[in-house]
Amino acid sequence: MNFARDKVLNLLRAKKIALFIVAYNAERHIQKTIERIPKDIINSLAEIYFIDDSSNDKTVEKTKAVFKKLGIRNYRVMRTPFNQGYGGNQKIGYYYAIKNNYDYVIMLHGDGQYPPEFIPLIIEQFENPKVSAVFGSRMINKYQAIRGGMPLYKWLGNQILTGIENKLMNSRLSEFHSGYRAYSVNALKSIPFYLNSNDFHFDTDIIIQFLANNLKIVEISIPTHYGDEICHVNGMKYFWNCIKSVVKYRFYKIGIFYQPNFDIKSSLVRNYPIKESRNSLHYYVTNKLPWNKTDNVIEIGANDGALSERVSPLVASIVAVDIQKPDSRPGIKSVELDLNSDFTDALGRNKYDRVIALDVIEHLYDPEKSMARINNIMKTGGKLYISTANIAFIIMRATLLIGWFNYGKSGILDKTHHRLFTVNTLKRLLRNSGFKVEQVVGFGPPIADSISNKGVLKIIDRAAGFLARLKPSIFSFSFLIIAEKKAPLEEIYDLTMKSV
Repeated sequence: MNFARDKVLNLLRAKKIALFIVAYNAERHIQKTIERIPKDIINSLAEIYFIDDSSNDKTVEKTKAVFKKLGIRNYRVMRTPFNQGYGGNQKIGYYYAIKNNYDYVIMLHGDGQYPPEFIPLIIEQFENPKVSAVFGSRMINKYQAIRGGMPLYKWLGNQILTGIENKLMNSRLSEFHSGYRAYSVNALKSIPFYLNSNDFHFDTDIIIQFLANNLKIVEISIPTHYGDEICHVNGMKYFWNCIKSVVKYRFYKIGIFYQPNFDIKSSLVRNYPIKESRNSLHYYVTNKLPWNKTDNVIEIGANDGALSERVSPLVASIVAVDIQKPDSRPGIKSVELDLNSDFTDALGRNKYDRVIALDVIEHLYDPEKSMARINNIMKTGGKLYISTANIAFIIMRATLLIGWFNYGKSGILDKTHHRLFTVNTLKRLLRNSGFKVEQVVGFGPPIADSISNKGVLKIIDRAAGFLARLKPSIFSFSFLIIAEKKAPLEEIYDLTMKSV
């Protein structure tokens, strides 16, 4: 192990770096673990704090005696009031680091499984202020782990599980499952780690949060040691829980599932990005609809105006409308307007040849009144392109069968939705609002845009798109209805009178 001693000591002087030792029934190992912490480092740390998770042995008493025997002064020994679990113990430790305004916290296991001698090398990585986490990895040199005594079944399990997690998270970590970690406290403040599991897969949950928030993780190679310490991990349960965490995150990203610990993006940021996949709604609108250079178009609920900008070269004019004024973009007119208000006169009666209303009707307080207002601003024979999420999507049907109805930040059960629609209920709303429904186009979950457009996921995305077009009422995650404004009674009456 090579590290720059002076650099590390300078970092310890410049930053408040704490060592957090987690332990459970570690009485036999704690003395050797503490003794192995480099002596010139131990007294330069802001604090060494030890949290025992309600052990059944005398871990607390032994730890206090060891600190006194070694003449270490900057320590604190604590014990949870009742067993919190491995993840729960970490939550307390990181909350402690935040409350004490530390800059960095290093977590070390009290059973000696991870080498304390590598603490200086971990600290050295924080010379780069962009580094948010440092992991001691046993798998950078994969076969070294086996030479260090890691059982073959654990080594294989680690490799397989890490491979699956990397694939689903689009990451390249050598190991998801090392318990030797250090975090920037500012990074911990930015994520809801306190909502993670109290079980061993807390470590996977926090990696997901760091990767999702684009926080930089650095790995260093450490040796593997397997001695007579007791492993408290149920391997199969741990494997399954880790897989569930990454799958839940991916479902959250698609919008099928809501998981509050993965909800880490600011709600103030406009979160309706243009989807690029050939199976997506936005691709269909810009590339498949028969736009006409003579059309006057308006987009209701245009968000930042990105879609209007793409449609602009295909039509005579386009107006982008939203409650927050869409961005100034070439070829579009931006209008700030509350779509829950009566916008008919503000936008102009019988004015537009085409109206785009993508994923907006479900956000409005009174869809019936809103559809009547949209009808008012359209010319007779004008086309309406309206989309919404499909509450009757097959996965939603399946979750209802098991009694699960989970509102969230995005997707079909977005908590900002005021009304939920099936294909048939939206068709009925349109017919009752003076429209003739011409076509329904279904779209699958945004797998290619939200996860990956490679390998098996590309195949799944295409298959989901095919099924959604085949049977939108069941297989569409969202759907587009193309409708035509019928002539209103007044217009038909006037034409009838003129024929006399």
